[in-house]
Amino acid sequence: MKTIAFLGSPRKGGNTELLLDQVIRGIGETGGEVRAFNLNLLKIRPCQDCGGCEQTGACILDDDMGPLYHEIRTADRIILASPVFFFGLSAQAKTLVDRCQSFWCEKYLLKKPLPEGPHGRKGLLILVGGMKKEVGVECGNASATAFFRTVSVKEHQVLSFLGVDAKGAIREHPTALREAFEAGKALTGH
Repeated sequence: MKTIAFLGSPRKGGNTELLLDQVIRGIGETGGEVRAFNLNLLKIRPCQDCGGCEQTGACILDDDMGPLYHEIRTADRIILASPVFFFGLSAQAKTLVDRCQSFWCEKYLLKKPLPEGPHGRKGLLILVGGMKKEVGVECGNASATAFFRTVSVKEHQVLSFLGVDAKGAIREHPTALREAFEAGKALTGH
C-alpha cells in the first residue's frame, strides 16, 4: 500500500509538522511506509489557468509539481497537512490543490477518473490553527474535499485542532499527538 503525505506548513518544526510526524509514526507502527513531501521546499508555480491541460489532462508547466503527479496517481492513501491561514489552507497546500486542475480535466472533461487501485483510495486532512472558530476548518476542508474527490479519494478523515498557535504548542494539547498517531494507524486499515 502506497501512502504519500504533503506538509503544507512553512514553519519548520511547527504544530502541523509535529502532527504529521505522529501520523507517520502511527503508519509505521502498522508496518507501512510514507513518502512525505515538504511543499515549502519545492518550487511549484501556481496554476496559470492557461487551459493547457484541458485536451490531455496533463499540466504543461515544468516545475517540481511534475513528479508529484505520478505520486498522487499511484497512491492508495494521501495525507494533506496544513495550518489554517485566514480561514483556509496555507498557500503551499492550496498551490498543490490548484495544480491538480489537470486531474480535474482528466476526470471531468476527458472522462478518465483515476482508478481506485486494489486498496481503494483514502485520505487524511490535518488542520491546525490559532483561531477558535470552526469556519477555518470548514473552509480548509472544502478545498481539501475538492482535491480529494478530484483524485478519486472518495472518503477522508479530518483531524483538526483549533486554538493552537505558538510553535510547538500542540505538545500541550491533551490528546492531539495521540489522536494523530491513532489516525495514522487507522488510515492504513490496521
